[in-house]
Amino acid sequence: MNTPLADRLRPQSLDDIVGQKDLLSEGKPLRRIIESGSIPNLIFYGPSGVGKTTLASYIAKKTNRTFKKLNGTTASTADIKEIVSSLNTFEGLNGVLLYLDEIQYLNKKQQQTLLEFIENGSITLIASTTENPYFYIYNAILSRSTVFEFKPVEPDEVEKAVKRAIMILGEDYEKELCFSDDAIRHISRSCGGDVRKALNSVELCAVAGEVKDDRIAVDVELAKSLTQRSGARYDKDGDSHYDVISAYQKSMRGSDVDAALFYLARLVESGDLISACRRLVVCAAEDVGLAYPQILPIVKSCVDIAMQVGFPEARIPLADAVIMVCLAPKSNSGESAITKAQQDVRQGLGQTVPRQLQNKHFDGEEREEKGQNYLYPHMFPYHWTYQQYLPDDIKDHHYYEFGENKTEQAFKAYWEKIKGNL
Repeated sequence: MNTPLADRLRPQSLDDIVGQKDLLSEGKPLRRIIESGSIPNLIFYGPSGVGKTTLASYIAKKTNRTFKKLNGTTASTADIKEIVSSLNTFEGLNGVLLYLDEIQYLNKKQQQTLLEFIENGSITLIASTTENPYFYIYNAILSRSTVFEFKPVEPDEVEKAVKRAIMILGEDYEKELCFSDDAIRHISRSCGGDVRKALNSVELCAVAGEVKDDRIAVDVELAKSLTQRSGARYDKDGDSHYDVISAYQKSMRGSDVDAALFYLARLVESGDLISACRRLVVCAAEDVGLAYPQILPIVKSCVDIAMQVGFPEARIPLADAVIMVCLAPKSNSGESAITKAQQDVRQGLGQTVPRQLQNKHFDGEEREEKGQNYLYPHMFPYHWTYQQYLPDDIKDHHYYEFGENKTEQAFKAYWEKIKGNL
């Protein structure tokens, strides 16, 4: 009873593992690697509770190598050196399979300690991480490993693990565990694809269930009360954070009101007011832009109100602004124009500002042509006259293209009329 439920549910075959069918179905590369028995260095990347440790433990059982396990949050350099020292003993005769959980917490020196032995095959590394390995694991380790990404487990797959857990707990309690179908369905769908979280909910429900004779009854209301905050997978410092705010902005850009409100709700439920406001303002400028210029002060006003009142009321002005950004006409002409201009700057073009635009108040004796020769636009009809503004080497470069929306087409017509009359 003291052994965690997740450990007691460890699979006996690859087909027992729930989820990750893209990796472990018949014919998939990772499955073929495991079945071959020739295990390379592997890195499993994905959110918690999706089977990384489960699969690594399964692989360890199927290999003839000595199995060692470390956790990056607690492992020291001495722990790593102890494993390395075992290579020269009878224990390490066939090599060592090292399972390193949360490898991102090892510093560079600790990871480098393993390099020589990973490279010559004395140690086979299976590492897992919840963070993007390309950001958090050193290149020397990455170049010697194959990375596989694990995804959140689908609800139907989670349900299989939930039912197995109910059966095992019933044996532990020596009582019949009676979870309603709705309770099982709710637990499987409210865990955010985290099987471990679902199993924890099953254990809580079993403890809190209503005991009747030799039965423990768990209805959907009890399941909801114990799992109501489990559905949102969100980590302000991890990949889930960036996935959610990326989806939030892309949904606004794509004019999908429902999706944008859903991702806003994710941010609201996690208490991330800053990200909700920042991406909203960025989207208003970048994706609506000149198609509806008035939107910027409106969105800024909504954001200011949200920041002033805080949660929970902040969700209301934010929702209003999100809906408006979604439904507004779109134009990225401003963003595209500044991007093109930046490319010229980064290439070192346009270093010399045209003389008529320089801040000159006098000419030296060496200057043959005196005077700045700047033309003041307000002295001319329509407050405009032609003169060169861009530096000589990029004077013909063109950055801005009028958008097809009503506002920018009105601007275009205005300037075509003025320049056509002069």
